[in-house]
Amino acid sequence: MIFTETPLKGAYIIEPERIEDKRGFFARAWCAREFAERGLNPNLAQCNISFNKKKGTLRGMHYQAPPHEEAKMLRCTKGSLYDVIVDLRKDSPTFKQWFSVDLTAENRKQLYIPEGFAHGFQTLEDETEIFYQMSEFYHPENARGVRYDDPAFGIEWRPGDMIVSNNDRSFAMTSR
Repeated sequence: MIFTETPLKGAYIIEPERIEDKRGFFARAWCAREFAERGLNPNLAQCNISFNKKKGTLRGMHYQAPPHEEAKMLRCTKGSLYDVIVDLRKDSPTFKQWFSVDLTAENRKQLYIPEGFAHGFQTLEDETEIFYQMSEFYHPENARGVRYDDPAFGIEWRPGDMIVSNNDRSFAMTSR
């Protein structure tokens, strides 16, 4: 696996290191030892799938509050998405900064998101599916979010119509 740290400390783009031949390729998508060697959370508590019918679907910006903060690793298994993270760690030099990456079924990139980050995405195609690996079990009482359009972060979403749930629109603007 090829780990490339993003400008937000602790968040990584992970690409498969392919072993190729005429049949195709083989690559590891997960290795707890390689994660632990880099100081990343290697725990795997559950896996989730998000299927999105329409291009422009925006989900986010979600996180889980202490004591159930979670690290996430995700990849696009069908279609494509514009994936966004925001650093909500108050003691971080990149507090309130955001980073984005295109994840597609074709590029097979994964994004590792450490605890203390909000996460969201915007689908770039109809019928986009995302596979998540989570370090913590879901605790609805600790589910939180920040507004996807909060000027405190200044996230630049892709132009076009957006489909946003009432729940995601209901998050308060933050003063973080």
